[in-house]
Amino acid sequence: MLQIGEVAPEFELPDADMYMVKSTDFIGKKNLVLYFYPKDDTTGCTIEAVELSDLVETFEQSDTQIFGVSRDNCVSHAAFRDKHGLTVRLLADPDGEACEVYGVWQEREAHGEKRMGIVRSTFIIDKHGVLRHALYDVKPKGHAAEVLQLVQQL
Repeated sequence: MLQIGEVAPEFELPDADMYMVKSTDFIGKKNLVLYFYPKDDTTGCTIEAVELSDLVETFEQSDTQIFGVSRDNCVSHAAFRDKHGLTVRLLADPDGEACEVYGVWQEREAHGEKRMGIVRSTFIIDKHGVLRHALYDVKPKGHAAEVLQLVQQL
């Protein structure tokens, strides 16, 4: 598991428009909110993405960029974004490399079956690239406001 105060793992992933996003491009410029979610266009994931999108301008006032990450591909992300008018940037991690490095790809049990999946998690990384908060197994409803409060305390 990642430790608070350590340098956050770097990532380079394509967004919904297939533009490559590198975490190192934000060092010294912006805080990052990196949230991992299980699947595009599912109930909880939509609630979380919409609530975060509603607060994007407020996050920007705190010099913070929000990225949502799932194992869905860029096409799926674009459809999800467009269907719900999302303003958060969605990053595709189809191979699960970032999910592994951030420790969110875990065995889960649902309906008596064990299988691998993304544990809904959020990481707040400061402008220096240091991990300031790691929130695992979060609930979607109201999570955006909680994250905003943590960002505003940086």
